[in-house]
Amino acid sequence: MCSVFENLTDKLQAVFDRLAGRGKLSEQDVEAALREVRLALLEADVNYKVVKEFIARVKERAVGAEVMRSLTPAQQVVKIVHEELIRTLGEPSRLNLSGPTPHVIMLVGLQGSGKTTTAAKLALTLRKSGHRPLLVAADTYRPAAITQLEVLGRQLEIPVHSEGAAVAPPRICANALRRARESAYDVVILDTAGRLQIDERMMTELEQVKQQTKPDEVLLVADAMTGQDAVRVASGFHERVGLTGLILTKVDGDARGGAAISMREVTGVPIKYLGMGEKTEALEPYHPDRLASRILGMGDMLSLIERAEATMDQKKAEAVGRRIIKGEFDLEDFLGQLQEVRKMGPLSQLLDMIPGMSRLGEQIAPEVTDQQMKRVEAIINSMTVEERRHPEILNASRKRRIARGSGTSVQEVNQLLSQFRQMQRLMKQLGGMGKRGRRLPGLPSLFGGIGG
Repeated sequence: MCSVFENLTDKLQAVFDRLAGRGKLSEQDVEAALREVRLALLEADVNYKVVKEFIARVKERAVGAEVMRSLTPAQQVVKIVHEELIRTLGEPSRLNLSGPTPHVIMLVGLQGSGKTTTAAKLALTLRKSGHRPLLVAADTYRPAAITQLEVLGRQLEIPVHSEGAAVAPPRICANALRRARESAYDVVILDTAGRLQIDERMMTELEQVKQQTKPDEVLLVADAMTGQDAVRVASGFHERVGLTGLILTKVDGDARGGAAISMREVTGVPIKYLGMGEKTEALEPYHPDRLASRILGMGDMLSLIERAEATMDQKKAEAVGRRIIKGEFDLEDFLGQLQEVRKMGPLSQLLDMIPGMSRLGEQIAPEVTDQQMKRVEAIINSMTVEERRHPEILNASRKRRIARGSGTSVQEVNQLLSQFRQMQRLMKQLGGMGKRGRRLPGLPSLFGGIGG
């Protein structure tokens, strides 16, 4: 599992596997398992007080009649842990964008937390929801931050209010708010200055910005990989500027991940978004139930479906679906679908979202699976259009040319063609079912929704 919860997921799954091997659980079995859960959470850098309260709640339920009288006691323990983890992760919370416009969202955080990139991601997310956002470059202490926001704004075609490094941030923000009213921007996103650590000058300036703009939301952008220090940072910002929410960045990174669980519980402030990658589309609304399922290795199909709907071209998918029904699925279609899947993110990350598939992702190294997809793409790109549409014309000399052009071997080209022929046969069967109006449960929308 390529995320901040990788080690925690592995340890918890091992605990539950041992429980599942027992037909009936005694109180000692449950207590021994909870000791291991406690250790796993502490090793994952979850705050000690949070762990203590979590284990106490689980134990109260797990050693009672709720588990002991269950026909499947091990599954009942997993269910209790899942429910209490959701409780610890908090309720889902959305941005407060009610009332008169423009709404002001003030982003705060330490330098290096990904605040400027998150400002652009949030603006893009809001624009997709029908809003007209205005980004504000208010980090005057780091000229690169101003340039970075302006570049991101141009790429996304979202306006950026910038006055350079000479003007004080509170004045820049006040001027931006005036511009938003005059130009009918309904959301103003303030990218305020970050520091290497919390200091008095920084907090005083943020208080002045807040006083000038009266933001609807004050969101702390926190790096999920910084461990327990992130909890201290969150508490410090909350005491001075009154946070209304958290955005956790680098959730797809390789770290212990306990801060993500701890920050919400310690501050009492809800998590609103998760940053799942560097791309500007990689900002997901926070769903505690889905995150809990992923931590416990149960997958997250809803997020996978939403990601597919957001990234995949529906018209292309429907066109491929029609070609499947006609039995015309070729290597050009296959290449197009491969590229659509790659847009959704690393293959290992997608496997994590499918129940029962996270362990497959562990067995197959992430770099290997994604590298294999790139090699397949290179092989098909080295073919002519005619060869993609009619792979049966590929003789030995053509295969040698394709192998040279793609930096692969003839054996790899043959392997791809063999796998594609198997897929073609499957596609023809599915096409026949589609013609007869039959429905195949679980067929991905990747293939144009043939299976419903």
